[in-house]
Amino acid sequence: MKKTLAILCIGLGMATYAQEFEISAELRPRFEYRHGYKTLADDSLDPAVFVSQRTRLNFGYKSEKLNAYFSVQNVRVWGDVATSAISDKNGTAIHEAWAEILLNQQFSLKFGRQEIIYDDQRMFGNVGWAQQARSHDALIATFKPNENNRLDLGLAISAESESLFEIDYNVNNYKSFQYLWYHTNLNAVGLSFLALNNGYAFEDVNNEQQVDYNQTFGTHATYGENKLKADASVYFQTGKIADTKVNAYNLALNAHYTINQDFSIGLGGEYLSGTDMNTTSNKLESFNPWYGTNHKFNGWMDYFYVGNHINSVGLMDFNATLAYKKDKFSVQLVPHFFSSAATIVDGLGNEMSNTLGTEIDLMLGYNLSKDIQFQVGYSQMFATESMEIIRGGDKNATNNWAWAMITVKPSLFKTSFKKEETKE
Repeated sequence: MKKTLAILCIGLGMATYAQEFEISAELRPRFEYRHGYKTLADDSLDPAVFVSQRTRLNFGYKSEKLNAYFSVQNVRVWGDVATSAISDKNGTAIHEAWAEILLNQQFSLKFGRQEIIYDDQRMFGNVGWAQQARSHDALIATFKPNENNRLDLGLAISAESESLFEIDYNVNNYKSFQYLWYHTNLNAVGLSFLALNNGYAFEDVNNEQQVDYNQTFGTHATYGENKLKADASVYFQTGKIADTKVNAYNLALNAHYTINQDFSIGLGGEYLSGTDMNTTSNKLESFNPWYGTNHKFNGWMDYFYVGNHINSVGLMDFNATLAYKKDKFSVQLVPHFFSSAATIVDGLGNEMSNTLGTEIDLMLGYNLSKDIQFQVGYSQMFATESMEIIRGGDKNATNNWAWAMITVKPSLFKTSFKKEETKE
């Protein structure tokens, strides 16, 4: 009896909780052949051929009260420095460095440099295809009352450096943002709502820096049951950018059907509003998918919204997907038909056709193991004269792009252990 009481006393005075620690890495070289990637080719110019590489070292820690993650990366092009160079051209940078405090089972605070990913990554994504990817310096407060509901509040404020008084902000980045994101699961339906307030700096007519705010409101819905999966989204944008009023919107609908365990097909369409090239209005009607993983959308050749096509004539994208996957092998074929959402005019002011062109994307993948993946891809753009006007180059050139990539993501070290904490 005395022994039992003693054990109970020790148990009441001690709390035991699990901790996990992992070191992982990523090595991702990618060969690319570019002759019409992002912009139409000019046959008087030779294609670009190069190998880029992303190298990461990651440290992760998890416990009942604290999660933390640190990721350092180096992005390079093979040969961008001499073999005897004492430093890299791009150096080594911190991609992520954050901590998440778990206040209780419902509330948490996550702060530091971090990737922000929501829904299909149309508005917030990590841009994983780009070797440098994207991460934010932000604070995110999360409330999860249960497993089917989640509410996030995100806050960010940017400055170039510490200062005694306010100084101009000249980084190509937001000055601040605030957002609310809510997600709920309703059986086979998932539903998300986003409200984003963006602040961007600009110089007014007196060459003084001001900050204008624009707002994005929208919803994203998913459905998945049996062999059918579908998603739809609607977003509206208002406010101001550089003292210009914004009135823009985005509509998207996609459906995928699994024919059997190996084959699936899909159809999709997206409309991103644009501004007429011959407009006399001072209103901006071009939708901007601010922090999305835009390589994932509107063709893999990145003609639209990947560091380009902002404040332009918008886009209508109708596409289909044919996919095959068996064991470790996969194939995807995705044709796109593009047209502008707003009026295009030539140099003489003549209205042109809205049709921009057709793109064919093909990708083959092979997973040698869970840590090693091989991928190759080929894309070709069949452009129109209207595409020449907004992108330059020659529509009659062979506008194509090919790539091959190896991704190696090993777990170098992983351990879990229990730690005892004495209760006061």
